[in-house]
Amino acid sequence: MKKPLLVLSALALGISSILTPVTATAALPLTVNNQQMPSLAPMLEQVTPAVVSIAIEGKHVSRQRVPESFRFFFGPDFPTEQVREQPFRGLGSGVVVDAKKGYVVTNHHVIEGADTILVQLSDGREVNAELIGSDKMSDIALLKLEDADNLTEIKIADSDSLRVGDFAVAIGNPFGLGQTVTSGIISALGRSGLNIENFENFIQTDAAINSGNSGGALVNLNGELIGINTAILGPNGGNVGIGFAIPANMVKSLSEQILEFGEVKRGVLGVQGGELTAELAETFGYETNHGAFVSQVLPDSAASEAGLKAGDIITSINGKQIQTFGELRAKIATLGAGKTVTLGVVRDGKEKTFKVTLRESSQAKVKADSLHKGLAGAEFANTTSSDGVKGVKVTNLDERSMAARYGLQKDDIIIGLNRQPIRNLGELRKALDKQPNVLALEVQRDNTVLYLVIR
Repeated sequence: MKKPLLVLSALALGISSILTPVTATAALPLTVNNQQMPSLAPMLEQVTPAVVSIAIEGKHVSRQRVPESFRFFFGPDFPTEQVREQPFRGLGSGVVVDAKKGYVVTNHHVIEGADTILVQLSDGREVNAELIGSDKMSDIALLKLEDADNLTEIKIADSDSLRVGDFAVAIGNPFGLGQTVTSGIISALGRSGLNIENFENFIQTDAAINSGNSGGALVNLNGELIGINTAILGPNGGNVGIGFAIPANMVKSLSEQILEFGEVKRGVLGVQGGELTAELAETFGYETNHGAFVSQVLPDSAASEAGLKAGDIITSINGKQIQTFGELRAKIATLGAGKTVTLGVVRDGKEKTFKVTLRESSQAKVKADSLHKGLAGAEFANTTSSDGVKGVKVTNLDERSMAARYGLQKDDIIIGLNRQPIRNLGELRKALDKQPNVLALEVQRDNTVLYLVIR
């Protein structure tokens, strides 16, 4: 049986009109038989200015290695690889979350590979945007609008308080048509296992979703942001009434981490497990199958330090119930390293609580190939040296790479670039975004500090 296609690129929740048109002179609500009829118009008038359209331009770069026979015939100066650039354009949506500072949240896949990002506001103004940071694994990106004033921001709701059946309204830019609104309900919560992103805890809605709406807003009837639209389930990229949004609480946590660190400092609990079946629940003295079953607690982890054990059933995080192991994984990962959380646990049929301080993921690594050609072949991660110095550590290095030729070594810690302190990957990425012609890397190697010049 053919599986339905998950359409990801440039998608968002669109909105099909449910309102009766009124004339420009009709400022009052629509009335029938002298009774006021319900309308979303007053709420939308306040919210829609906070939803923007995003247009990007970039280049897809492909590299093909040139056969050695070419160099034999054309000489040693003949290039070792052939580089091709293919221009592309894309459309999406975004949401203003801080009007004073000009911050806009969208999806990572909306701006991935973009060289230029142009944001069109609801009043028609066009503003250039700078990428502050993004996280591919959760599909969130944070932009900053340049020289923009008189912005409208959207208030962020507590998405953990959502219930299936709550009304939801989606706002975005489907097919590049311009701002469009659709309505529906919350169809399901805590959706995961869709292989759309690495960390999935989606809100599912039946509000119409179409291409171009990725990064748009899913709001409640109070006009508060409850999610960022990200994907649809459909055979041909069109709406079939199954759309997904990233919960607002996840968006808020990820955005705050990007602002503070330039990246997402992913939290790690240190457990392995799976979904809780009815049979497992009965075996371990639990009455429902809502929760996350812990099959193993990793040694020297946050979970083992807090006292969690294999066979525990985690039922809540900070007092909010969780439905699946996928939801547990996504929420823990996006809460951030260093955060202390309270876990509700059922052990041997009895309810317990544990306070756990999350560790930082050791998998928070970045390949340097996309940062600068002179750093190609190296892999970086944030670190803190034994004497408390923060920087970017070379965790892996291809000995035949360009970075190795310039003298970079495994376990080197980059602490500065062009006389500018570097304390984390976000700062390194931001410094390299300026595209300096020469990199003067300040490197701590063992107990010495040295400079490596990369051109």
